[in-house]
Amino acid sequence: MNNPGSTGGTQSMRRALSLLRVLAQHQEDGIDLQGVMSVTGLERSTAHRLLSCLLEEQFAERDGRTRRYRLGVDSMQLGFAALRRTPLLDALRPFAQKLARLSGDTVFLVIRQGDYALCLLREAGAFPVKVFTIDQGERRLLGIGAGGLALLASLADEEIASLYARHAASYAQIGVSGPALTKAVKQTRAAGYSEMVDVITPGVSGVGMAFPVSELTWVAFSFGAISSRLDAPRRAEMGALLRAECQTWAVDYLGRT
Repeated sequence: MNNPGSTGGTQSMRRALSLLRVLAQHQEDGIDLQGVMSVTGLERSTAHRLLSCLLEEQFAERDGRTRRYRLGVDSMQLGFAALRRTPLLDALRPFAQKLARLSGDTVFLVIRQGDYALCLLREAGAFPVKVFTIDQGERRLLGIGAGGLALLASLADEEIASLYARHAASYAQIGVSGPALTKAVKQTRAAGYSEMVDVITPGVSGVGMAFPVSELTWVAFSFGAISSRLDAPRRAEMGALLRAECQTWAVDYLGRT
């Protein structure tokens, strides 16, 4: 966390920004002071001082019962404002349009938002039967939908188990069991892309892939089409296409190999 080349105000700013990232990574369950110290390597007095400042400015909040910290309302407002128009989203929009042209199918862009996948973009391909299973601005639990499953598979097994436990009733309501979700995650990791067949909407299938766009943020692109069009061989074809195109985009835009 410490940067030898940073002094004074710059060092404090870097520490505060890194602390915000830590809070974001623990947004669902929160994190206590000892946990902050363990993750960041900060001394107790420094961690407490930075957290107190974030609390005063409403960039953090603390649960009065558990004493755990989370992002505050002003952090959320900054995030919502950034989602509406960012250089990254501007770069991803033409990429989504390209994927729609290449596949002919509907393309969805989702981003992880805590335990959920938030749809940022939806682009329709040329195929006459359109699939609009989720609207821009709508969110679903991770693991539901091809993009959400791809995002879920990027998490550690322990985090997935914790997430499922928090929302077991919601998953059960749509017929997704813990073992079924675990199996889908393993298949996604093995293939390098996710597959979703007749889970959300009967007769609709999808293929998705997730990748990081920053230290904190993962996104996923997915294709959606009627199941007769997106049968097993074509899902494999579209999965390979998605992997190749996403990897190329990451190299070109992010400089990531």
